[in-house]
Amino acid sequence: MARTDHRNPNVAGLRPRSRLVHGGVRRSSFDETCEALYQTSGFVYGSAEEAESAFINDGSRHVYSRFRNPTTAMFEDRLCEYEGAAWAYATTSGMAAVHGALWSNLRTGDRIVAPRSLFISCYWVIKELSARFGVEAVFVDGTDLSQWEEALAKPTKVVFLETPSNPGLEVVDLRAVSALAHKAGAKVVVDNAFATPVLQRPFEMGADVVIYSATKHIDGQGRCLGGIILTNDKQYGSDVIHPYLRHTGPTISPFNAWLLLKGLETLELRVSAQSAAALTVAEFLEGHAKVERVLYPGLASHPQHDLVRSQMTGGGTMLSIFLKGGKEEAFRALNDLRMVMISNNLGDSKSLITHPDTTTHSKLTVEEKAAANIRPNLLRLSVGLEDAQDIVEDLDRALASL
Repeated sequence: MARTDHRNPNVAGLRPRSRLVHGGVRRSSFDETCEALYQTSGFVYGSAEEAESAFINDGSRHVYSRFRNPTTAMFEDRLCEYEGAAWAYATTSGMAAVHGALWSNLRTGDRIVAPRSLFISCYWVIKELSARFGVEAVFVDGTDLSQWEEALAKPTKVVFLETPSNPGLEVVDLRAVSALAHKAGAKVVVDNAFATPVLQRPFEMGADVVIYSATKHIDGQGRCLGGIILTNDKQYGSDVIHPYLRHTGPTISPFNAWLLLKGLETLELRVSAQSAAALTVAEFLEGHAKVERVLYPGLASHPQHDLVRSQMTGGGTMLSIFLKGGKEEAFRALNDLRMVMISNNLGDSKSLITHPDTTTHSKLTVEEKAAANIRPNLLRLSVGLEDAQDIVEDLDRALASL
């Protein structure tokens, strides 16, 4: 006989991986096992009075998918359950999440502090928009606490950071920087895309807001774009972030939210397997005759390996490979790969590699590239779900041509 209460599964007491499977479920009257896709722009009301009530109540009634949608809400609530957040809002892309998290909070005359080593679009959003709208943007060496101390000696509205950074894999001391930021009156916004919620828990180390490009590991299969903003302060999310997003409209589509919701079910399994393979690949490359240097947080040779061990539970899926040579050698290695694919995406089930100097970070000035350690011999590798030995053999074959 069909159930009649249609309640969400009780996730209280469940371990994190189980929450990735059962968290946030809203079953319809059909009692489906797979979460429903509510592919709709709007909702209907039984009366004018019901419509009026929907717009003045606490938001639990769905009124328009730009505001909230049942499928999107399941994705948001499930990641909240896993991350330990109080509030979330899913967006069209990771950069929509970055923009919304920052500019919902910033006003003319405010101040933002960030590391120089950032994904190019994050750097642009901070540098260019701050200049346009009268916000002071201060950039520091994210690995140098003395620079953070100096920058945060003045009142500040927002601190934004990536750790590990894209593509330099620089690691920021989350506990120390969060403490300094809060003394300066700042909200700490952490882009946790490289570490994923599987390997790093920024809220536990002082972050106020955590964002993801869900396009990456959360989907992890190259199917869709998406992003999400989470905060551990429900009132801040509802009163500050939500009005900005509701009226500017970077809302994710229900279909993409459904794909990401299903991606969460296997997130731990995929990231754990990819991280193990990444360590194998990093150890192989570290001793390779054609490689100048490998940066991987899980290697003891990483300059901040002790810090990595204190705030991450694994090295992640990303490697920075500095070849012996320059652009010519980098291009030759890329062109001789057979399985690993050239692509500027990352966090996919397929191994992907790119040349940041001429792709993702090509618009930076020479000086900006130098400050972020973007060099002509740098390759960024995203390790996928293939057998680690096949990845090693493909890289070894490509490097043999140098």
